[in-house]
Amino acid sequence: MTSMNSGRMFLELLARDAPAAEFEEPVIAARADGGSAANAGTVAELERSKLLALRVRAALDRSRRREAELSALYETVADLVALRDVDSVLQAIVARARKLLGTDTAYLALYDPERGCAYMRETNGSVSAKFQQLLMPLGAGLGGLVVQTASPYFSSSYLGDAQFRHTRDIDEAVTEEGLVAILGVPLRLGGDVIGVLYAADRSERGFARDEVTLLGSLAAHAAVALDNARLLQETNTALADLNAANRLVQTRSASVERAAAAYERFTGLVVRGGGVDDIAHAVGEALNGSVVVVGPDGRPLSRVAEPRRPDGDFGRDTHAGAESHAGTDGRAAGRPGTQGRFDGGPGTEGRPEGRPEVGPGPGPEDWPDAEALADAMARSRAQGRAVTCGNCTVAAVVADQEPLGALVISGAGGFDDTDRVILERGVTVTALLLLFRTSLAQAEERVRGELLTDLLSQRLGGGRHGGGSLAVRERARRLGTDLDKPHVVAVVAADDVPTQRVSAAAGAWAGARRGLAGRHEGRTVLLVPGDDPSAVARAVEAGLRTALARPVTVGAAGPPDGTAVADAYAEALQCLGALQALGRTGSAGAMDDLGFLGLVLGRNADTDGFVRRTLGPLVEYDERRGTSLLDTVESYFQHGQSLARTGAALHVHVNTVSQRLERVGQILGEDWNTPQYALEAQLALRLRRVLTTTA
Repeated sequence: MTSMNSGRMFLELLARDAPAAEFEEPVIAARADGGSAANAGTVAELERSKLLALRVRAALDRSRRREAELSALYETVADLVALRDVDSVLQAIVARARKLLGTDTAYLALYDPERGCAYMRETNGSVSAKFQQLLMPLGAGLGGLVVQTASPYFSSSYLGDAQFRHTRDIDEAVTEEGLVAILGVPLRLGGDVIGVLYAADRSERGFARDEVTLLGSLAAHAAVALDNARLLQETNTALADLNAANRLVQTRSASVERAAAAYERFTGLVVRGGGVDDIAHAVGEALNGSVVVVGPDGRPLSRVAEPRRPDGDFGRDTHAGAESHAGTDGRAAGRPGTQGRFDGGPGTEGRPEGRPEVGPGPGPEDWPDAEALADAMARSRAQGRAVTCGNCTVAAVVADQEPLGALVISGAGGFDDTDRVILERGVTVTALLLLFRTSLAQAEERVRGELLTDLLSQRLGGGRHGGGSLAVRERARRLGTDLDKPHVVAVVAADDVPTQRVSAAAGAWAGARRGLAGRHEGRTVLLVPGDDPSAVARAVEAGLRTALARPVTVGAAGPPDGTAVADAYAEALQCLGALQALGRTGSAGAMDDLGFLGLVLGRNADTDGFVRRTLGPLVEYDERRGTSLLDTVESYFQHGQSLARTGAALHVHVNTVSQRLERVGQILGEDWNTPQYALEAQLALRLRRVLTTTA
């Protein structure tokens, strides 16, 4: 066989990528032909050609393998450039590592700083669930050595390798997976090792330098993929935060515009002279609910969306409802035609005529009872915010710690931040409106009180009721009071109620009836149109009791016979004192209602002289001797002239009572205990108490 033929033969083998064993066949055949010298030369030539062909074959294998490795790296780079899902990229890297290194399995473990250990991120070729779920403590196993040294390491026989620390969990998982030879390379990110990429076989083997380098390149790409995923996640998070912030800004901007528009509407209503009806309607529209403005006592001030109580009292146009809050509900007390607006004041021309139309207000099932509403108003004042009360929301209206009332909202649903701002603005504007109306009413009540004080002080002479001058009549006329008509004077006493509150309620009640009210000599006095003092006294008592939610005592006087107001005031004050002395607190009446006491206390009776004539000597004796004979006589009559009961009441012996009464007989005369004198004595005792009370 010539050298040309042998070369062609080996080229053909190379061309069809024949196995290495076929390259031995030409040499074996030549040796079988014989042992001549020529044949020996042929065999030697074939041997040299075979070796060259095998080297070429090995070089081609290395080139193909390198081409495959580069192709895998290029594909990995393409995955990274395409920003594919990090899980898909890592799965592809692990699969390529297993394929290129020709191992039974490949896997990737990452360090979890929160748990303080490494965990299996991706596996390929694994059959053991325990191995796939393995947690590896830091510094343990082959991976622990790789992380500590930040360098690749392989073991041909893992379980017998003493170069790293073994743990039972890791060894059991490796045994269950059947792994023997393991190669691990670090995943570096900056100066840190964040994980390990492994290639492992189920039989002993070594790993060439090229294989270690290839696995290291794949590990580097895996680290880049993880870092890209982190950066992408941070970018997406930042973008999401930016979008959320943008949406929040847009929402806040819309909320600010909505709140500003509502506030502008509220203030515009006040500037144009709107009342609480208008504010309630505007707040209700802004909050998409029904709003009712109530006073400090929970009674409604607004007529918008007027609720209906089960007992039919809520929102009814009663005197009590008007009385308790005149001056704060948008009405100038006693001025006709001013309900819900200013009467002829500047800036009122632009106020919309008529009451705005609204839907139905809270029904009986929604509106809280008086106790629950009072509690909610107190909680709202204490907390400085709106509170829930059943199906309603209650927002207290307060100015300088003074409770003015509340807004009661129903049907609005849950409140967002904008709703709360709108509600706060509504509360503020309502407070301003109520304060202004209160100031207006107080100014008017002050003028009314000054006129009443002048009448009571008799500083105005002549004419009916001491107010005959044209100037006085004109002053009264401007306040809606006609002094040419009969009037009744009423004096009011209300225990445990602040004076200012009593005066305000009296002014509102009298103003609503075109009367006058004020303070005189430390007492609350009303001058009310009417010719029946008893009826007026009862009406005043009922109205103020409702407004103040406390019992009041009222004495009245003033028949329409032209008697001066000051004289009627004196009689009304005497009547009030008589009622209090008789223990009739919380009642009302005139002198005619007191029977014989009224006759005695009438304005022409000399009551002081009668008391002095009847009891004077006894009073002087007690004052001179420091005794209590007068008290003994009073107790004696109170207990039916019984010595035993009198002694028990005074905590003295019966004999002591008898001795005291003997002394009384010596002072007043022996007939003091006869029926005729006893009646006068008892009457004098009653009158003395009344006079002492009214003094």
